[in-house]
Amino acid sequence: MANTLQFDLVSPERKLASVQATEVQIPGADGDLTAMEGHAATITTLRPGILKAVSPQGTQAFAVTGGFAEITAAGVTVLAERAIPVEDLSGTILDDMVQEARDLAAIAPADQKDAAEKIVHDLLALRNDAAHH
Repeated sequence: MANTLQFDLVSPERKLASVQATEVQIPGADGDLTAMEGHAATITTLRPGILKAVSPQGTQAFAVTGGFAEITAAGVTVLAERAIPVEDLSGTILDDMVQEARDLAAIAPADQKDAAEKIVHDLLALRNDAAHH
């Protein structure tokens, strides 16, 4: 049996997942990363993307819009701004998220414009990913 780590995914609304996973794939702000048992302790911020927890029972995938992940040798705790199980994603939810990001980008101060535009871009990519699942 593969070594596992405790994976918890929490959003402001509720706890979405708590499983023993063999690996957790995280859409980090600095690039995608995979956490496995024994990983060096680290904290990373999330960008919009698909977060996956792979366990012996199968893979759970969630669309996240941001937040952060705390990784230790024994577990991963993700505090997401918004997290939606991929199977619950509908075009409408994603369209709303993209529109919200566009609205924020439109009023973002100049020094935050690039970051705001990147979020719109990441959400559009997320929408395309979800369409293929």
